[in-house]
Amino acid sequence: MSYVQKYLEEVTEIARRVDRGQVEKMIEVLTQLQRTGGRLFFLGVGGSAANCSHAVNDFRKLAGIETYSPVDNVAELTARTNDEGWDTVFAEWLKVSRLSSKDAVFVFSVGGGNREKNVSVNLVKALELAKETGTKILGVVGRDGGFTAKVADACVIIPTLSTDTITPHAEAWQGVIWHMLVSDPRVLKKQNKWESLSPKESATV
Repeated sequence: MSYVQKYLEEVTEIARRVDRGQVEKMIEVLTQLQRTGGRLFFLGVGGSAANCSHAVNDFRKLAGIETYSPVDNVAELTARTNDEGWDTVFAEWLKVSRLSSKDAVFVFSVGGGNREKNVSVNLVKALELAKETGTKILGVVGRDGGFTAKVADACVIIPTLSTDTITPHAEAWQGVIWHMLVSDPRVLKKQNKWESLSPKESATV
């Protein structure tokens, strides 16, 4: 079997295994944010951080939810890393944002954070703060879900089908899940440009 065939077959199998119940719980949290005016904060590092920036755009523009991510301000992120340490950058940013029980934190991560293994401790500390403030916690993570899966109100764990594709599938499926969430009719408030065009216009553009 070629790598391409193997990879795409894994994609198909992951789609079968995605926990629909956890997705429904996420939708409940998101619609509650819309009703109450709560805010949504995306946290992630590396490729997951890039996904956070994209998701911020989608949930603000399409779902009408006030949404932010600390990774979008590189000046503050690097200043806090330099002066306070990498482990606390997200928690301290959330404190300044006055994180509250009306809000939700959404983690994108390959491993979900693990204090004992000293991996993504910044996520762990941010989630500990979220628990203290009664903030809802959502996550799309890989491997065993790490600390995120342990404390989340709703968490989709991307199944590990082979040890050589953990990261690409985890990060790619973050995109699949958040696009599914934001395009769900219960969450979507404003259509994307192409979807808003009539069939006749779409055929000629």
